[in-house]
Amino acid sequence: MSGKLNRRSFMKMMGWGGVGTVLAGCDMPSTVTLEEGVEDVVSYLSPEEYVIPGVGVWYASTCTQCAAGCGIHGRVREGRVLKLEGNPVSPVNKGKLCLMGQAGVQGHYNPDRITTPMLRSGGSLSPVSWEKAEQVLAEKLDGVRGNRFAWFTGSMSGHQLSLVSSHLGAMGSNNHFVHEVVNNSVTQSVYADMFGDAVPRLRIDRAKMVLSFGADFMGASESPLLYSGDYNRFRTGATRGLLVQVEPKMSLTGGSADLWMPIKPGTEGVLALGIANLLLNKLKMSDAGIPGDVREMINKYDVTSVARITGVAGHRIQRVAALLQERSPSLVLTGATVEGHTHGYASTAAVMMLNHILGNVGRTIEPGAKIPFPQLAAKRGGTADLAAFAEAAKGQQLDVVIFHASNPLYTAPASLGLDDGLANVGFKVAIAQFPDETAMAADLVLPVASYLEDWGTLVPAFLGDEAALQLQQPLMEKLHADTRGFGDIVLALLKQRKVADFDKFEDYYGYLRNAFAALPASIKGAAASDDAFWNGALQAGVVMLPADAVPLKSTVIAFSDPRGGDDVADGLTLIPSPRMGLWDGRHANLPWLQEAPDQISKVVWDSWAEIHPETAQKNGISQGDLISVSSAHGEIKTRAVLLKSVHRDAVAVPLGQGHEIYGRYAEGIGANPLKIIDTARDSKTGELAMYATRVSIKRVAGSEQFGLVKAGGSDTQAGRKLVVTVPAEQLRRTEGA
Repeated sequence: MSGKLNRRSFMKMMGWGGVGTVLAGCDMPSTVTLEEGVEDVVSYLSPEEYVIPGVGVWYASTCTQCAAGCGIHGRVREGRVLKLEGNPVSPVNKGKLCLMGQAGVQGHYNPDRITTPMLRSGGSLSPVSWEKAEQVLAEKLDGVRGNRFAWFTGSMSGHQLSLVSSHLGAMGSNNHFVHEVVNNSVTQSVYADMFGDAVPRLRIDRAKMVLSFGADFMGASESPLLYSGDYNRFRTGATRGLLVQVEPKMSLTGGSADLWMPIKPGTEGVLALGIANLLLNKLKMSDAGIPGDVREMINKYDVTSVARITGVAGHRIQRVAALLQERSPSLVLTGATVEGHTHGYASTAAVMMLNHILGNVGRTIEPGAKIPFPQLAAKRGGTADLAAFAEAAKGQQLDVVIFHASNPLYTAPASLGLDDGLANVGFKVAIAQFPDETAMAADLVLPVASYLEDWGTLVPAFLGDEAALQLQQPLMEKLHADTRGFGDIVLALLKQRKVADFDKFEDYYGYLRNAFAALPASIKGAAASDDAFWNGALQAGVVMLPADAVPLKSTVIAFSDPRGGDDVADGLTLIPSPRMGLWDGRHANLPWLQEAPDQISKVVWDSWAEIHPETAQKNGISQGDLISVSSAHGEIKTRAVLLKSVHRDAVAVPLGQGHEIYGRYAEGIGANPLKIIDTARDSKTGELAMYATRVSIKRVAGSEQFGLVKAGGSDTQAGRKLVVTVPAEQLRRTEGA
């Protein structure tokens, strides 16, 4: 390789793409520390000049507990990070921080962290030196080329993604499998087809009414804090916004709704068509732009038939349609329970069509902000890549795979056969912080630093109004000497491949410094020098970028009947519900989040199945009974929680528990509902139909009733009317709001 580096190659290597700028040379040390950590238990007599013993100093960084990319401030005292809060400067969370972000310090100090490289020998993993680990990995990579090599990760962005892309290019491979259980991939596909923008800005704060079909935007969504801020303005504006939530199992967002309507699982698209029928035929709204075959399909779904199919009362359907017309502008949203069926794309398209009919596009649906560096933009995962990876593994198409920030052996349904398929992969590498199921099945495990002791950049999964690059910096020295930053690990892989000019950087910090020095003056602003700009970015924790936006279109695409031409089958449907806290299971090893009560059932430290009382009675099940939930692919056993906040035809089992390996706080607790779901896929996008599995339930013979640990007392008033409800209009009259 030539030692010369032209301008275009440099920009590509730095992740800035085609931005017109020249290199502002920097010759600075590539190692910095924020404070000197005291490793021995001695009196803290000689601190740094700016450190006052007992007084915390706050530093800015970025949370990586989910893909939202919230800015954080970490309080550091005597060289140790003790507390995390939201960064007010961040356009994503504006100073707020959810419980998952607050619990980040527990992951950092977790006693079960992987602290040294491990190599499989004789069937078990044994500690080795980094030199040995790098030697073995180099030998394995030397023997593989092209698509026989792959990366398997969670959602990625920023300069970490840029380095991974460079490594894939060096290996001649296109295989980057990106997997997330909590995703909105189907909705993104519909957005792109109908609006011309896969990630538009949804202006909840500008709507007078929100009709949500299972969108848990304040809980398990791509940016819960950003949406929560919008929701606050939606509720407290001049006209108090009205929220109607339609879903088979009450979510955190559903618990805040003015009207919560349970619906038969899989029939949300039918309800959307029924509302469209009323808007067009009864309320005489315009049908301009709706294809003829879609218009004919709408006409088939009158109120009577829709009520029969969905289980939603006809008068409620009529009332919702009237409110949508009255409270303009409105906003109609869709969520995982709509997407997660074999007809998920069609159902989502039917729901999104309501925004076209109501004229919401351009009013409460705006173009999403786009960063000017697409190489750094978030690469968001779904479940289609998980299925594709399982097929490639079973087909013996992969020789070497590197895993990072994803645990497919836990999240993959048993029906995918990934447990056996992974044995066909020649060499498996896990870059991991914790001993999860996938890491412990690998042939080589590389211990990675926590995000509180590592460098990086991150582009939020959902940018909202403003384009921003979040900066991640170490808040303290590494706890474990043998862990390495993710960027340093990938940079070392690039050096192994002798990719031109990456050997010029001593470490990932040096790479980032050069990348920031290469930014154009229009972004750096009034900074006097590269050092001043860098220091300002560290202090703020975020660099604001010029936002690009693609004008939206409002097009109703042709889509198939959401029912697939048949009535939805009778029986019970499994709802594997994600929730704020354990998320998809990645936070099950954090005691704070295990102890955080579920937002609806209030259960802690366990799994459970939410069942409607009438359904439980039909199956001879009582509160707290141990039950089996069975599908065609296996069964799980858990305790029954009887709630009216779930549809009679649904059984909801929360995600997060059921780990076989994941440290002392997660192993052997509860059940994993992902293991028993079907492998059916959405016919349009290939995403797994996560909410289409038919199940049966029964009480386990001889099981005594057992009181789950719950925060709070009784779930019922026993007819005593201790707490009453009043309409919002009456509250405003009596309270003088």
